[in-house]
This record gives sequence, C-alpha cells and structure tokens, in this order.
Amino acid sequence: MNMAATPLADWLARLETLSPTEIDLELERVVQVLDRLALPRPATVLHIAGTNGKGSSVAMLESLLQQTGSRVGSYTSPHVIRYNERIRVNGRDASDDLIVAAFERVEAQRKGAALTYFEYGTLAALVVFADAGVDAAILEVGMGGRLDAVNAIAADAGLITNIALDHCDWLGDDIESIAFEKAGIMRKGEPVIFGARDVPQAILRHADAVQARLILAGRDFDWSREAEHWSWQGQAQRLEGLELPALPGDHQIGNAAAVLALLEAAGFVELLREDLVSESLRQLHLDGRMQRIALQATWLLDVAHNPAAATALADTLRVEDHAGRMIAIVGMLDDKDVEGVVAPLREQVDHWIAVTADSPRAIDAHELARRIANATNAACLVADSLDAAIGRAGELADVDDRVLVTGSFYLVGPVLTKLYSRRQS
Repeated sequence: MNMAATPLADWLARLETLSPTEIDLELERVVQVLDRLALPRPATVLHIAGTNGKGSSVAMLESLLQQTGSRVGSYTSPHVIRYNERIRVNGRDASDDLIVAAFERVEAQRKGAALTYFEYGTLAALVVFADAGVDAAILEVGMGGRLDAVNAIAADAGLITNIALDHCDWLGDDIESIAFEKAGIMRKGEPVIFGARDVPQAILRHADAVQARLILAGRDFDWSREAEHWSWQGQAQRLEGLELPALPGDHQIGNAAAVLALLEAAGFVELLREDLVSESLRQLHLDGRMQRIALQATWLLDVAHNPAAATALADTLRVEDHAGRMIAIVGMLDDKDVEGVVAPLREQVDHWIAVTADSPRAIDAHELARRIANATNAACLVADSLDAAIGRAGELADVDDRVLVTGSFYLVGPVLTKLYSRRQS
C-alpha cells in the first residue's frame, strides 16, 4: 500500500533496508537491543501464537482487559490499512509521533544490529507501552514462536490458537514441525492455552519437556453453541447464555472460549461474568475479518490466506441464506497455498478475478489466474490493477450478489481503503 511522504512513512521505508532478509528467525539481536533499552516490564504480559485467529483473539482480550480499568497495550501484525494499527493503547492506534519517537529510541540502542522490519516494530511497540505505562501487554507472535521477536520478553501466560499449514518455508512442511515452533512460547510453570480440540503431539511433548502448565480445549475448558447464544466451561467457572461475538463465524466462538480460558489461567477471574463478557464481545470490530460493506452489491472482505482460514470462511458463508451469485477477487503472496485456499470456496464462487496483491512478494495476477483456473476448473479473469479488479467485480455484481475479497492482508487492506473512499464520496 502506498503511503504519503511523512516522517513515519520515511522511517518504515528505511526499516526495510536494515536487514539483508525480510524474515530472520533468531532472537539474539532483539534480546541485546531490548536489554540496552532497559524498559520497565508491564505487570502482565500475554503471548498470542497460532496459525489463525490471533488478531481476533487479541481484539477480544483487549476489550475484556480494559474492563478492569487497566491500561492495555496490544501489538499485532500485519496491519490492514495503517501501520499504526499494529500498536494500540486502550484500543486506540498509536500516533505517528509516538511511533517515530519509539523508532528513534530503538535506533539509538541498535548499534549496528541488522534488525528486520518486524523486529524493529516489536521493539518500538514495547517502547510505546513503557512510555504509556501499560499494566497489561498483549503481544501477537508474528511467525512461529520459538524464535519470533515477541518471544524476547517472557510472558506470564500464553495462548496458541490452533496449528495449520502456513509459512511452511520457514516453520516446516508438516503440522508437527509447525507445532514445535509455536510451542516455543511456553515457559516453565506458566499457563499456556491450546485453543483447538485437535492437539499435535509436539504441543504435548514440549509442554512436558519445559514443565509448562498446558490447558487444553475439550479437557480443561470447553464451549457449546445454543442457537443465538453460547456457553463456556472453564476449570473453575461456568458461563451460560453468552451473546455471540460480533465477529461472525462459529470459529470466533472457539477463539472467544480460548480467550476466556487464558483470562482464567492468568488470574483475571473478575472478568468471567456473563454480562461483562457479552458486552465486551458484542462491541468488537476488526477490519478484514468477514467484514461487510454495502455498496451496490454487498462486499465481503476477509484476510484468509491459508487453507484452514479459507475453510472457516467457506463454512461461515455456507450457513448464510443468500440466493445471489458470488464474485471473488483473489490476491496472494508467493509462499501461500493457492490451491488449498481456493478449494474450500470453489462451490460458492461463480466468478473468479485474480489480481496482484500490493506486495513485492505477491504472485503475479496472470500466474495466480492460471493456478486458480486449474484448481477450480473454472475461468478466472485477470485484472491489471486493484482499480480494474474492483471495477470488473462491480460490473458483474447485481444488487443481490456478493463480492468476496480474500487471500491476503496485502489485498484486503488496499481494497478496503478504496471502498471506504467510494462509500464516503
């Protein structure tokens, strides 16, 4: 996404040049700079790892923890529209000035270390939180866990949402290898929640090896849905008649259940009340998660970029009563499983449009269209630009149709920006 020439934009452009590689999974550099920064540690630090659902889980935790009157910092990645979304204090994005000042603090202590873009941003977030005096910091793991920059600061408790195939070039090409990397957030004696009912053996083995307190879905906590409400059972608490989260899809109930288990394990039992949980989850909004924008047709934007996320998206779409057609605009990065993402959506999509996502690592639209067509046995149009993709979808869609935009943060964010602009014009 193009950014205007501002001090923050200049800094972000510079950060891309500091490391010879975009991704460099190694903690030593971050730990050294963090030690030199000598930041005060928040009273509570929570790690959120996993393949899918991390951003939703952070948003739920942020909303709930603010009910305690605490100052809550949250760090997520990637952003959808603005870099500022990554660093939030009490639900508000950090300003350009705060982020730039944090970058300057990190730079003063970097002393030549080749920090990656993500590592630099992680340290800057910790500076912002220290300056704001946050009581609780919620830190989303960017990739993996064991060697991720977020793991440079020890957590009091953690959540691993689930394990699915993604980032295979970096984390391994099977579930057990990926699970081992994500299990790296575990600490001796500290609680860690595993949010999915299917538990890889690597999670169990690593918890035993480091003597972490593993809390499992289906064993130590569970949930069920009853029509328009749901119930949750923790280790010592039970909540019934909860309102559904504002974020759509049954998978969001599972995310919420794991978040409640994390709060229970971390000692925030005062938050486990039906009225408080329902109110906090009812007011959630998160760009790019089954987000709807009503124009001539209904536009749906979802950042699903791996097969498991695409399956959850398809399941959510399938239960909706909708008679119109579906036009899908897809853009993806070159390390993603194109065939695995489009397969769950194949029966629901009537027209496919491929476009190059807004990233140097994006798959070219022509190559993406070829792979989508081969995977779905259906024609796939090629759009030369985001504007062309949006325009073509608008031409195809009638008032009763839906336009789905999916495959990457680097597609959903730029399209969302353009749709917001059209809606306001």
